[in-house]
Amino acid sequence: MFRLLSSRIGNQHQIFKASAALTRNKLPVRTLSTSPSDTSLATPSTPSIYDVLVKLTFIDPSGARRIVPARIGETVYQTATHHQIDLGPSMVGAPVEAVRSDTWTEPLYGEGATSGYDMVVLGGNGVDTTLPMDASEKKQLRDYWDADDLYPESRLASQIVVNKEMDGMVVYV
Repeated sequence: MFRLLSSRIGNQHQIFKASAALTRNKLPVRTLSTSPSDTSLATPSTPSIYDVLVKLTFIDPSGARRIVPARIGETVYQTATHHQIDLGPSMVGAPVEAVRSDTWTEPLYGEGATSGYDMVVLGGNGVDTTLPMDASEKKQLRDYWDADDLYPESRLASQIVVNKEMDGMVVYV
């Protein structure tokens, strides 16, 4: 028993000596973090998954809230699908146009939105950063929904591309 105990103490002493040597030699110690607030060893140039994620809050008709992570560059519809939130069917053709700068909008000759079932109402952060509705989205909203069901913030989830400013945005289903 004494021999077993002394070998454990010896192993702990060796571990302590090894960690002291690392500290003395100023070797970088690599750590793995799963929280966005732990940036003690991260440098500003170190990329993180949190650089491309924002939080969206989905509220269904019963009032239940779900806060889910959304990838920047994906649509709100794709985010809802990833998290099993049903927005109805979506049929999206190629984009009609792409805004390349303040002065240049490139026509892409796609058909745009071809279904209006995935209508959502946006609120909160980032609503003003969404691209304006194109003609096909306006047409689908008019064709699929009554005028009293539409609000100024009504959009098709398949047409809203998530960006960094949308962190904390509320999506009413």
